[in-house]
Amino acid sequence: MKTFGIKVINMIAIIGLLLGYNMVLENRERDDQIAKLKAEVEGLKLAQQSAISENSEGTSENDSYADGTYSGEAEGFGGLISVEVEIEDGMITNIEIVSAESEDGAYLTMAKDIIPEIIDNQSTDVDTISGATFSSTGIRNAVTQALEKAEK
Repeated sequence: MKTFGIKVINMIAIIGLLLGYNMVLENRERDDQIAKLKAEVEGLKLAQQSAISENSEGTSENDSYADGTYSGEAEGFGGLISVEVEIEDGMITNIEIVSAESEDGAYLTMAKDIIPEIIDNQSTDVDTISGATFSSTGIRNAVTQALEKAEK
């Protein structure tokens, strides 16, 4: 009878662990979906602002930047991300992450893939990096803030 009681307790513990693990997985999936939707909304807002800016000024986004190095900050996955954006001849030539102390290293490494896309497109109107949505959104928003300072 004693071994039966131990087996029942072990079975209950295993079932509890499995249920708890499933809840963690469901929460993680829900958080990823929320992050994707937030990034999509932010991208749509940026695209709308860019279109309004281009229509009202009659120039493309990169024609209105003053040369220099500009800094920006935005919230990423784990905290504040600080960037410096270099502008030469009115064009984005370099983006460097200055600080991201609280960011998860794996997410930040993946999120850095957004930098060449921003430089190639000369715009922050680019897709976020899948698997590092919050971190890449943080980089994109920090660059946007720096570019606002660079506007003539």
